[in-house]
Amino acid sequence: MAPWEQELATLAEHRGRALVGYAYVLCGDQRHAEDLVQDALVKVFSRLRRREGADGGRGVHPLDDGGTTEAYVRRAILTLYLDEYRRRRRWTGVKHLVATDDHARGPESGATARADVAAALDRLAPRERACVVLRYFEDLTVPQIAEALGLAQGTVKRYLADATATLRTVLQVPHWTTTDGRAAR
Repeated sequence: MAPWEQELATLAEHRGRALVGYAYVLCGDQRHAEDLVQDALVKVFSRLRRREGADGGRGVHPLDDGGTTEAYVRRAILTLYLDEYRRRRRWTGVKHLVATDDHARGPESGATARADVAAALDRLAPRERACVVLRYFEDLTVPQIAEALGLAQGTVKRYLADATATLRTVLQVPHWTTTDGRAAR
């Protein structure tokens, strides 16, 4: 078994669920998330296979520049998600994703907080959603997000501010409360 095959098997076995979870937060659909992960794995590991054939099996690893393979796969997931959005936008125009219900939450609604957040994330534009995911789910700083997406820091801040305003409106969180629901002092 080639070294890249062992690395692929280990990554898929130990970190596969985390990668699908990351992709799900981006796209909001389980099957689409699984497809994104599979496409990203193929994209990253096909480089290893091509390189192995080109160097005669000498073991040159194209990812040996200090990063981890999982980080490359996560970056490939994000890139594939954004590229897909751009293609769809080019051919069919922008479709606004809307939550299914605009009713007030109450004890009788069966929706959990997680489902509410997923529906609220669906209302964001892809770049806003990517910024929110990288900021609040990946714990990246604004400069790190700007570098990862190839944007200016001010643009990232604007996307985060717009996304926060949209999420507040959709989730019906007053602007004077903290993220855990307590009143700000």
